[in-house]
Amino acid sequence: MKKILVSLAALFAAATMLSAQNMADATETAKLANEALGEGNYATALAGFQEALKMAEACGDEGLELVATCKDIIPKTMNAIAKSLLNDKNYDEAIAKFLETAAIAKEYGDEELAAKAEGLIPQIYSQKGSALLNAKDFDGAVEAFDKVLAAEPENGTIAFKKGEALRSAGKMAEAVEAYKLAAANGQEKNANTRLGSIYLTNAQNELKAKKFADAVKDALESYEYNQNPSAYYIAGMASQYAGKNNDAIKYFEQYLDAAPTAKNAGQVAYTVGALYQNAKNTAKAKEFYTKASSLGYADAQKALSALK
Repeated sequence: MKKILVSLAALFAAATMLSAQNMADATETAKLANEALGEGNYATALAGFQEALKMAEACGDEGLELVATCKDIIPKTMNAIAKSLLNDKNYDEAIAKFLETAAIAKEYGDEELAAKAEGLIPQIYSQKGSALLNAKDFDGAVEAFDKVLAAEPENGTIAFKKGEALRSAGKMAEAVEAYKLAAANGQEKNANTRLGSIYLTNAQNELKAKKFADAVKDALESYEYNQNPSAYYIAGMASQYAGKNNDAIKYFEQYLDAAPTAKNAGQVAYTVGALYQNAKNTAKAKEFYTKASSLGYADAQKALSALK
């Protein structure tokens, strides 16, 4: 029995010595990792702290303090690596590392760091989208902006940038929806300018294609957004070509009210006079021929003389 007790005592002593040695190794590993951290060598530091953590956990109660230290610093080191990737504009790698940081921070009980890391993800997608937009990778930019909007659906600035990317890619219908979202979320002025321009271009193209009803519709939609007088001119032209002279008169008069000094104001006033003359409204015909004459339109005086 005495012999057995002696053997057990020797085994315990050996185990104690082994534990002490393992703890010393763990501490030394953590020390070297800390030195690497101080030198800004984050990858080496992270690997060292992770190894020290495993070693300290294997030491049981003796390693608890070092375990706590490693669990505190590991997510912070990962966060530093993620920030370095972001500074180098390695957006996808930075996003992956911030997500990994958040997961480890939660696991180790650092909820504050986890929230900060996760909170940066939309910002990184925003930066990535802007970079891709500048590089004319419009589809890639839209994909990145969609990631932001999934997290922040009321981000008007990003919605506007998405509209810019879609417009540049020629995807006008989708761009319109993005601009409308932007307008509803603080970007009304900029978005409405773009919307007015898109609808005006549509109206011009429809006028050329002899889609007169569509041209009028889109021209008036354009004016609702940015009050460009040219919208009324296009609506007037489309109505005249469609044989809807009363509508043409209305839109041309609105054009002249909105742009009285336009280069073509004299010609438009003459056209209105002619439309009134065709409608047997001599008084209004004289009024607009007179206006056309005052604006320097040469044929207006002849038309006036013919009415007298």
